[in-house]
Amino acid sequence: MQKKSRIIIKNFEIIVKLNSSLTAEKIWNSLPIVSKTNTWGNEIYFNTSIDVKLEKESKDVVEFGEIVYWPTGKAIAIGFGKTPISLKDEIRLASKCNVWAHTDFDLKNLVTVVGGETITVEKVT
Repeated sequence: MQKKSRIIIKNFEIIVKLNSSLTAEKIWNSLPIVSKTNTWGNEIYFNTSIDVKLEKESKDVVEFGEIVYWPTGKAIAIGFGKTPISLKDEIRLASKCNVWAHTDFDLKNLVTVVGGETITVEKVT
């Protein structure tokens, strides 16, 4: 059975489906995570205590709905539109990240999130 987690921020509850990567396993084993948000264009990221290296499939341009871990910043990132370094309409992150989950939630709703808001990631059992 596929593992799922819940990301809670403001009045949003985002259900994400974890993939089978090492990053997803390490994040799952670290849940729950409670942190404060940072924003960078149409990206939310938040610090964690997780330490995972770049995986072979890491990338800096992600698809809408992909949830990533940013090894450089030890952070989870949710891109939902243009960032300051995007070309055209792509979701380009600051550097390569490991995709660990995916959601069908309309992430464009997160445009109202500002830095400093509490964000929680927990297991869905």
